[in-house]
Amino acid sequence: MRSTKNKVFSLIPPAMIAMVLMFWAFGPEVLLKNPWTLTVTSPLITLTVLLLELVNERHAGWRMNKQEFFTDLFYVVLSATVISWIAERVAEDPLKAAKASLGISTEWAMHLPWLVQVVLVIFLIEFGQYWMHRLMHNWHPFWLTHAPHHHITQLNAAKGAVGNPIELFLISLSVIALFDLDKTAMFAAFNIMGVVSTFAHANVRSDPPIWYSFFFTTIRHHSLHHSTAYDSTRGNFGNSLILLDRIFGTYREGEGVLVGQDDRKRLSIREQTLFPFQSMIDAYKARRAASGPTGGLPASGLLEPGDIPGSDARDGVRGTATA
Repeated sequence: MRSTKNKVFSLIPPAMIAMVLMFWAFGPEVLLKNPWTLTVTSPLITLTVLLLELVNERHAGWRMNKQEFFTDLFYVVLSATVISWIAERVAEDPLKAAKASLGISTEWAMHLPWLVQVVLVIFLIEFGQYWMHRLMHNWHPFWLTHAPHHHITQLNAAKGAVGNPIELFLISLSVIALFDLDKTAMFAAFNIMGVVSTFAHANVRSDPPIWYSFFFTTIRHHSLHHSTAYDSTRGNFGNSLILLDRIFGTYREGEGVLVGQDDRKRLSIREQTLFPFQSMIDAYKARRAASGPTGGLPASGLLEPGDIPGSDARDGVRGTATA
């Protein structure tokens, strides 16, 4: 039987979702209308879960260390600044412009009940992320961008932001810009997904109720997806909505403890950034090494007898023909 402490921790994820909904539905208007409020609430969620890891960790092998902390911090800041800015300029703004030029109207969405708008935003974003994530596991060019995220060798609250910058951009794409929705409903949806995905990567001993884990992704689902067993990584693609895996037949039951890829080598920030291009870089270096500084000629630039296939070298026979 689970201890009282574990029972309490298992209720924290749904409790935090309820708190997020209450804040964005009934919070002070001065905060709800301030564009910086979301900038504060999002990292606050991650920080809260990181602190919970110190109180009731799931696996000692996933324990945060200094190197992991600063690596994760780099990616959290990168996602919230550079990636977010690029996604807005490259994807959201063009969608808004296309919507305006084509005269597309979605004002009906604004008139939906507030809670329905929250659910709509979550579904639209998660539906896109599910199929993008699934594509990354089934098409090699996309896998190269996603593989660095699977090279992480431990899970904790900030790991959802860790990955190759190209993947971080691709996974952030959505069609939300096409819909006219209440800003607070959108922000509530963003924070709810933040709560779910943060706990789904967190080193916290928290196993939410069955009704929660039927709809939302948990650490059990996602740790299995990150496990070293290849077959286990072929399912549980939902970042926040495991319901989509249940619908599309990719749900897997179980839990992973040993996570990572190949020899479980941890990648540096530089290695994660270059990963999609590493094979091309290695091939280029190999060609350079083979050709040498003089295009394959000896350093003198002159061919010696032994450098010609089938000729006799000074120190023996080279290039002897074989049948």
